[in-house]
Amino acid sequence: MDLITGKKRDAAPVFPYAPYALMTTPAFDMDFRYREKPGYEPDFFDPLKRIKLGDDFLLTLGGSFWYRYMKENDLRLTKADDSYHLIRSRFHADLWYRDNVRLFAEFIDARSFGQSLAPLPTDVNRTDMLNLFADVKVATVKEAPVYIRGGRQELLYGSQRLISTLDWVNTRRTFQGAKAFWRTADLDLDAFWVRPMITEPDRFDNWDTKRDFFGLWSTYRPMKGQLVDLYFLSLLNDNQTLAFNRPANIIGSSNTQTLGGRVAGDYNQFLYELEGMYQFGKLANLDISAFAVASGAGYHFKGQPMNPQFWLRYDFASGDSNPNDNRYNTFNQLFPFGNYYLGWADRVGRQNIHDFNAQLNLHPMPWATFTAQYHRFYLANKRDFLYNASGNATLRDITGQSGSHVGDEIDFRFNVHVDRHQDVLIGYSKLFAGDFLKARAPGVAPSLFYVQYNIRF
Repeated sequence: MDLITGKKRDAAPVFPYAPYALMTTPAFDMDFRYREKPGYEPDFFDPLKRIKLGDDFLLTLGGSFWYRYMKENDLRLTKADDSYHLIRSRFHADLWYRDNVRLFAEFIDARSFGQSLAPLPTDVNRTDMLNLFADVKVATVKEAPVYIRGGRQELLYGSQRLISTLDWVNTRRTFQGAKAFWRTADLDLDAFWVRPMITEPDRFDNWDTKRDFFGLWSTYRPMKGQLVDLYFLSLLNDNQTLAFNRPANIIGSSNTQTLGGRVAGDYNQFLYELEGMYQFGKLANLDISAFAVASGAGYHFKGQPMNPQFWLRYDFASGDSNPNDNRYNTFNQLFPFGNYYLGWADRVGRQNIHDFNAQLNLHPMPWATFTAQYHRFYLANKRDFLYNASGNATLRDITGQSGSHVGDEIDFRFNVHVDRHQDVLIGYSKLFAGDFLKARAPGVAPSLFYVQYNIRF
């Protein structure tokens, strides 16, 4: 907008929203305290932020709206195409009493129009609450407050490989339960117990009473640009879960424990990341033993034209190696934001997979971002399933004769940051079938084209 109006700034104005149409960060983590610093650039929506109600109360109002056009070809691994429209509206109110008590409520309405195929469970959720919680300060430790949060709340941790709000989908992901958290300049500690919300398109959502999700998560930042995550997660599932890749249908409850750690950062423009995740527990009468590894190395060409950033990554998640033993080796990806790491066509999840991939980020203009990704997918075990982005088992060759090469995917995304509030995102993804897909879904070549407009206030 500055370019069009001829009022180019020397730098982008301070604003808490990321300059991108997709934003996984919850609305309750947006920080508008910059408005209280001298010299900030006023905004049209300032009257809605940090409204003083007497001496002790602060109220902030806000929201967002997006529209996305989707054109799918073979995206569900069937010879079926679809083109349709998604819209989503969100509005929130954030009320603080000093720094002692906080009430946060966020409404969501997600709808789909023009679909010829059945909407996905993540496409529609009419008139519901995305967040509805209270925070209470219970202590101060080393000059940093400790809060307890109770109610409906989004969760986002670390790389988002295991826990994310999943902003790519129309409905976003949320939970209900309790969390205690402590934040300092270099250390964050969280402990939570929640249950996932079940999206019910035409009714008020309820939590899944048969799934309990516990977690302990710490993030340490030893210096600027460096961080370490350590975590323990426990998912107890009393739903009758099918153990895939078994000759007989083994069904039962499960408990999956995940131990993990991650280091990430940059050093003299070199970028690095390494995350390891090990799982143990029980699925019916089977012993769980599974793991995943995510690694990446990159370089940020600072000062060069278009500010390039290049990554090479390798991701691995174990599959079930023997369908006849008493061990279950398929990794459980839990509640991830998998698209960013494993392709936007949504055909591949972090289960039974090798992914060799490369990513290039460019900024042709300060307000434009271009991202290109290439993936080469192989099954970790040829006799286990291919799992999609939702973690659902889709295709399998029990004999292993179809090979392990799933295919090669390209993803292109171009984002135009119109102004502080508005973004337009255009994307295209194409999965070229490998030997496995050619054998199990002949003639299928999944592709996706989308255009999205997002405004936040």
